[in-house]
Amino acid sequence: MKKENEDSARRKFLKFGLLAGGATLAGLGLNKKILGETPAESGEKVKVLTADGKLVEVDSSLVTRHPAENLLSKNDVREGIEGRKFVMVIDLARCANARKCIEGCQKMHHKRPPVEWIKVKKMQDAEATSPYWMPQPCFHCDNPPCTKVCPVDATFKRHDGIVLVDNERCIGCRFCMAACPYNSRSFNWGEHWGEARDTTETKGCCEYSPEKSFPSKMGTVEKCDFCPDMAREGKLPDCVTSCPNGTIFFGDANEDTVTNGEDTFRLSEFLKKRAGYRYLEELGTEPRVYYLPPTNRQFPFEDDKEVHNTTED
Repeated sequence: MKKENEDSARRKFLKFGLLAGGATLAGLGLNKKILGETPAESGEKVKVLTADGKLVEVDSSLVTRHPAENLLSKNDVREGIEGRKFVMVIDLARCANARKCIEGCQKMHHKRPPVEWIKVKKMQDAEATSPYWMPQPCFHCDNPPCTKVCPVDATFKRHDGIVLVDNERCIGCRFCMAACPYNSRSFNWGEHWGEARDTTETKGCCEYSPEKSFPSKMGTVEKCDFCPDMAREGKLPDCVTSCPNGTIFFGDANEDTVTNGEDTFRLSEFLKKRAGYRYLEELGTEPRVYYLPPTNRQFPFEDDKEVHNTTED
């Protein structure tokens, strides 16, 4: 497959503007190295504004954020990240059912097997054609049926394209599960769903936010959230970076760019040249996940890889 890489400056997710450059770092302060302690350097440079108004470049290990900067208002969470329109592209030619995307998602959201927010399904378009593997996250539809049936506005669509669930509002009626044509949602029965938010281990550990989907809450609905908390930090979702084959691309439709952390493409050209499509688009849900057909596959189909994780004690 001929690569359509953009220049190297656009290879990292940070580079296409999830964070608004040095201006967003103006409120940061240098850490304890000033007091004589020497943390290990990260090698990543950031720009900070000094007390006398000068913009300087320092190693990120020298920068600490005030805790208040990490606190988002409920309105911020519901509105989304300004100026962004997140999108995902999944290249079916690269998927070998390694299941690392699932493992990365589980680790990120503190879930244990057999809970899976991303499902990798065996697909076959016709009897005479070869089957292939198809990862299915939440599709974060622009016309989501799930948000229309929720009686308490617990599930909502943001301006940046992401659909989230507020477990503080969710009453567990499961109307959204019935309305979702992709079967992307799961009900938290309390077992294997991560630590409950009232347990000793997690009590007081962190404030709940729909952007983190953690700590979890029994009796509510949960799903793939596109990891917006990581996006605010300019990072790719763990499902993207965990895949050894670079199957999943994530990016911003407003910037017309997607990346898997190594290869970066212009979204519109990528979809056009590779005949991208949206799953069950005829339903009118307008999903924000695109697929590239499993043509010129990088791996032969191996049915014996359809082995799901067993429950851990």
